[in-house]
Amino acid sequence: MTNEVRLAFAHPSERSEATSGDDPLDRISLRDHIVDVDIGAFQAERGTTQRICFNIVVEVRSLSAPVEDDVDRILSYDRVTEAIAFELAAERLNLLETLAAKVADRILFEPQAKRVFVRIEKLDRGPGALGVEIVRSRKTDLTAVNEAPGDKVPHPRVIFLSNEALRSSNLTGWVDQLEKEDIPVIFCVGADGVPTSQTGHAMTQRRIDLLAIEQNAWVLASKDARCVVVSTRTELDWAMKNKQFCVWAPSKIVLDAVDGPSVQPRDAVALAGWFAEELQAYQLWVVGENPPKLSAVGVRAVAVDQSIL
Repeated sequence: MTNEVRLAFAHPSERSEATSGDDPLDRISLRDHIVDVDIGAFQAERGTTQRICFNIVVEVRSLSAPVEDDVDRILSYDRVTEAIAFELAAERLNLLETLAAKVADRILFEPQAKRVFVRIEKLDRGPGALGVEIVRSRKTDLTAVNEAPGDKVPHPRVIFLSNEALRSSNLTGWVDQLEKEDIPVIFCVGADGVPTSQTGHAMTQRRIDLLAIEQNAWVLASKDARCVVVSTRTELDWAMKNKQFCVWAPSKIVLDAVDGPSVQPRDAVALAGWFAEELQAYQLWVVGENPPKLSAVGVRAVAVDQSIL
């Protein structure tokens, strides 16, 4: 029991060695890699950074030929730190458990990686370090892969509906037309135009304005059962792959974005433009409003009284 307790708090390299079995693998390790991160589920943790410490051990398959001092033949330490940086840049997360799982999955995408130990600790939340440790193993032996996780993503058509379009008798017909196409569709709306509470405080006002958009998203969902309100990237990805019409509820994605939109929620068309760029959308259509002047996505303006296709 004493040895089990010691190993529970030992460095991941010791845990790797203790559980290696009769055919131990080679290991590479990253120790005490500290990054300032905006992470945490509590409101007090939002909008500020805290020190996060990473300790990672990767067990790698043995090479069938000599290394010959060639960096391309081994799993570089840089790939481990790049996996951390990639996941930290992808989105703001609430849980260390989520971050650990994402980092582990990305490392295991590397053909040489067989098993990975990831320990992540918060250094500034108390007198000691608070953290999690996970172990993940490769389920299949990949010797050649072409795509990283997440590379195969749909490229949707993002459609912004003005309030006039939302009230239009053409709405159901537009959905009927879009349903015949094999392109994922995400609807965006703005606030309904009713005056909202004014706080005089930028952060709280932003949340109120985002919630006003979400109220209108539910109005759209009430008009056609095929339109489902979604708020997370995971829900969006699933819905697009399963040909479900989405209505974007923006609060979570906007507030969790590492590099969030510079536009304010009251400029709902510009916010939809930012969202379309984030999704690498196929197109952005704006129904009943002027489209954004600058966009990395192909933009089309649609009048409320015309066919959408």
